[in-house]
Amino acid sequence: MNTHIDINNYDYYLPEQKIAKYPLAKRDHSKMLYYNAGSLQDKHFYDLPDLLPDNAALYFNNTRVLYARLPFVKSTGANIEVFCLEPHAPADYAINLQNTQSCQWKCLVGNLKKWKTGSLILKGHEHLGLEASIVSREQDYVVVEFTWQGEVAFADILSQAGGVPIPPYLNRKAEEQDKKTYQTLYSRIDGSVAAPTAGLHFTSEILEHIKKRGIPSHEVTLHVGAGTFRPVSSNSVDEHEMHQEYIHVNKATILALLANKHAVYAVGTTTVRTLESIYWIGVSILQKMPEKVTVFEVEQWAPYKNSKLPSRKAALEAILDYMEKYDMDSINGSTQIIIVPGYKHQVVKGLITNFHQPRSTLLLLLASFVGEFWKTMYDHALNEDYRFLSYGDSCFIKV
Repeated sequence: MNTHIDINNYDYYLPEQKIAKYPLAKRDHSKMLYYNAGSLQDKHFYDLPDLLPDNAALYFNNTRVLYARLPFVKSTGANIEVFCLEPHAPADYAINLQNTQSCQWKCLVGNLKKWKTGSLILKGHEHLGLEASIVSREQDYVVVEFTWQGEVAFADILSQAGGVPIPPYLNRKAEEQDKKTYQTLYSRIDGSVAAPTAGLHFTSEILEHIKKRGIPSHEVTLHVGAGTFRPVSSNSVDEHEMHQEYIHVNKATILALLANKHAVYAVGTTTVRTLESIYWIGVSILQKMPEKVTVFEVEQWAPYKNSKLPSRKAALEAILDYMEKYDMDSINGSTQIIIVPGYKHQVVKGLITNFHQPRSTLLLLLASFVGEFWKTMYDHALNEDYRFLSYGDSCFIKV
């Protein structure tokens, strides 16, 4: 397929007043634009359970947002914020977050020009004894080593001292309420620095309604990185380097996909990217039959280099055979997959998502489901006063 896509065709004017700075008090009362085979209807999120087809299964991203912004101060008094992006050493999220006394992270550093050498002291939570020092300065991030005394896990330090990494386009500081509102109800696995925001609309009542309808739910994990907010700056999408994110899918979820009894509906773009990446991992196993690897990698343009593709069944069976051979109970990997118009979805049949930024890879992913009709959808949403971006309203794509 043609990957020379002009990003200017995925631009639109988003007035500041259309960006939701805060969520609604009742999240399931947010508006939901319902797309069904080329037609649009204005709904509310509480309508979702009744709109799902009988043969649907929902797939959720269970990642949990870290309080990733840490405030430090130099001995000179200069304030420096360290924004933890992803673990560096140990590179495994779970191991790193449970480390006591020291760990290293890839970070963004505010006021970096004032931090030439030496260590920083945590501001406001001095009893934790947390210090930060620079290990290396890379092109897009800084590797920072954190050290502290005592048997406190780094996850607990972030929980106590860190700030919620709300999106930069909200143009406000994080508030105490964001600790609750910028986290999905079903979040379980620490690792994201941005919320999978489609899931923020779900309430316990909605989940219970879905369960009563007999619609099964499954979980995957993708730890959302800060790159999710990076717009496509080049005119042609094929010149854009996609960010890489960690994924984890357990055997039970793969078995559910293989059973193929239900149409797969993904909650959020991150879930789409995870499920489609699983298919491509299966393809790579069929093509290469690699020796045991602990972390699979899905390259950005891998889906667009194959002309003859195996069925979803064959790809999933290859993964399960591989897992059986090497006694694995889950697949861990990193995905850089970019899903653009023209992409043929191998796993996902429908999508629940928010309204995305202009010129973003998230908007391209939406258009992979609805094509040029995304313009009609977004024009409608802007004219009907829908609320945009992370704390805004949603749309339900049934194709």
